[in-house]
Order: sequence, then structure tokens, then C-alpha cells
Amino acid sequence: MPLRLHNTIARAKQDFEPVDPGHVRMYVCGPTVYDDIHIGNARPLVVFDVLCRLLRRHYPRVTYVRNITDVDDKINARAKESGTGIAELTRRTTARFHIDAAAMGVLEPDVEPRATQYIPEMIALIERLIEANHAYATEGHVLFDVPSMPDYGGLSRHSRDALIAGARVDVAPYKRDPCDFVLWKPSQDDLPGWPSPWGRGRPGWHIECSAMSQKHLGVDFDIHGGGQDLIFPHHENEIAQSHCGNPGSHFARFWVHNGYVMSEGEKMSKSLGNFYTVRDLLGEFPGEALRLTLLQTHYRAPLDFTKDGLRRAKSTLDRFYGALRGVEDLRGGELPAEFIAALNDDLNTPLALSALHEAVSVLNAAPGGALTSAAGKVVVAAGRLLGLLQQDPEDWKSVV
Repeated sequence: MPLRLHNTIARAKQDFEPVDPGHVRMYVCGPTVYDDIHIGNARPLVVFDVLCRLLRRHYPRVTYVRNITDVDDKINARAKESGTGIAELTRRTTARFHIDAAAMGVLEPDVEPRATQYIPEMIALIERLIEANHAYATEGHVLFDVPSMPDYGGLSRHSRDALIAGARVDVAPYKRDPCDFVLWKPSQDDLPGWPSPWGRGRPGWHIECSAMSQKHLGVDFDIHGGGQDLIFPHHENEIAQSHCGNPGSHFARFWVHNGYVMSEGEKMSKSLGNFYTVRDLLGEFPGEALRLTLLQTHYRAPLDFTKDGLRRAKSTLDRFYGALRGVEDLRGGELPAEFIAALNDDLNTPLALSALHEAVSVLNAAPGGALTSAAGKVVVAAGRLLGLLQQDPEDWKSVV
């Protein structure tokens, strides 16, 4: 069956047809590097890693871009609070992020742009928006003129009243409309800033991803991904900037979003003691167990993350690696048809894992010799597409 993905903007699963079948292009919003990533941040990392692996099975070339946001008010606040320089904070946090992502088997993206390296591209896009009367400068700020885009809100499908209600926290006297959002803001001397036609300042969050995706993937590309929490306002505003700054473009054809993450049955909160960073969890469990836990629920469904679930995932991996132990020559292997069909159906990882369980059962029942080796190859090949079971089975015994 063809690859089908749920397209948020269409509210339906659709056959995936790339702009260029010879080169699939995907952009996913990465971390804002002010603190260690938590289990909610880990979910899109794992989900889109699996999607990238699947795309590479189907297409000859895939370019996966996942950004780093290294200029943001949260970063500024954390640096001031901790007494750490902003550059040092982002450097250290980015390095820790890379270690944590790798521990969960997340492959590096093809390109990992950092926002601070693309300020000229952001300024150029803002200038185009002003020239097209979709943005205006005032009091050192530049704002996107939301009423200038008649179909604004098409991704989130919020009503005008909902848009205004959601914008009230950002109401300022220099705004023409409550929904207008910041493209550029002035910076004080103690904050990061760059020269611009509107004075020394820094970009708004939304303009960063529009500029970076365009730089590396073009004005039209295939997939834009991220967590459900980014649909509004971040992705909605990316669409507005990108469409209006590049007339005639479609920007991203497919919008793919993973569901929310709860923790121990409630919203994650440090006060409730259910706020888990990936780094803390890696001190107790192998990263592969975190990955399996995240894949056991369909990516679009809400996920209730629990430590008990993590323990069960570790036990499952113990059984899988135990079945592989002693099997010779695990290279190669054909993937079960039902396994691929599950992933092709909107990345149904729970159903794919069921097929993997069945393959392990076949391996356990194999009489030995060539039949055991063949069954083991199927298990490892299926695990590879999910980012699982790639360690030497003999080494797994020593894992935490």
C-alpha cells in the first residue's frame, strides 16, 4: 500500500505524494536550548526519526532538517537567572541535547540550522513582507499584519474570536490588530541583537523557522512536523509569513503533528513530581526503553508516560534481545508485509510492534540453523526501521 499520512491542514489521511519523487524534503521544529529536554520533547524526536527512516526506505533521497532555536526570551531569562552567559548556556544545552537524543537512537538530521546563523535570511523575508503590505514597522518592532491575509487560521481553524482571545497576552499599543504577531523586536544592550533596518534587535520565534526551512528546502517542500502544541500559533504563523513572503508558494504540503504527552496520568509539573527530563530517565533506564515506550502509542494519540510503562518496555527489550542472543549472522532480512503495511498507514507503530512481537515468536520457535538465522534477520531488520534492536545482543545484558 502507498504511504499515507494524516495531514493536519486537511484533517484527514492522504496518500503521500512528494513534490519531487526523487528528493523528499522534511522540516521539523527542534528544541529551544535553554534547558534539558523532557519526555514531551522526546516524543517528536522519536516519531519523526521513524518517519525519516521510513521515507528513506521508499525514496532515493531524503533531506531532513531539524533546527535549533538558540535565540529566544526563555534563553535570555534562564541565562540571567543562572548567571551563565547566553552563548555558554546554549552551547552546553545543545551538547547535552545531542547526547540525550543519540541515547534514544535518534539519528542526526541532514541539516541542523541554528537560528542565530540565519539572521540575514530572516531580515530579507521581513523586508519582503513589508514591501507586500503584509507587515509594518512601529516603535522598533516589525509585526505581521494578520488581517492582510484573508485565509489566516486555515491550519488551526480557530475562529476570529478565538484568535483574538489567544492574542490578548501579547496586546501592545503599537499593534494595529490584536492578532498581529512580532517578526522583529528591539534588543537592549544586555540582550542578543543584530543590526537591521529597524534598529538593533532580534527575530521573533516564528520567523526563524520560515527562514531556515526556505534556505535549506526551498519555498515548497513536502512535510513540516512538530508537536500538536505548535499548531497554533507557531505553525499557523509560519504559514502566514511563508505564503505572503513568497507569493504563489505552497510552503509545506503535509503538516504532521504528534499528540500531547501526559505524565503519570496528569499534566507534567515539577510540583507534582512527574516532570521527567530525558537525562534523568537515562540514569535509570536504557535509552532504547524510552524509545520503545514512545512508540507503543500511535503518534497522534495522547500519550500517558509512566515509569511503570518504561519498566515494561525494558522487560520487552530483555525478551527480544534474549531471543537474538546466540543467533549467528543477523545481517540482511526481509521485512514482514504486515509490518511495512502498518507503518505505511500513518505510521502505525503499535501495529508494527505487534508484527515485531510475532516475528520474535517465530524466532523463538525456530528449530535452529539456517531457519533460526533467517528468523533473526527478520527481527533485526524490522527493529532497524523502528530504531530498535541494533545493539549486539550479548552487550544488552550489561545495559542498566
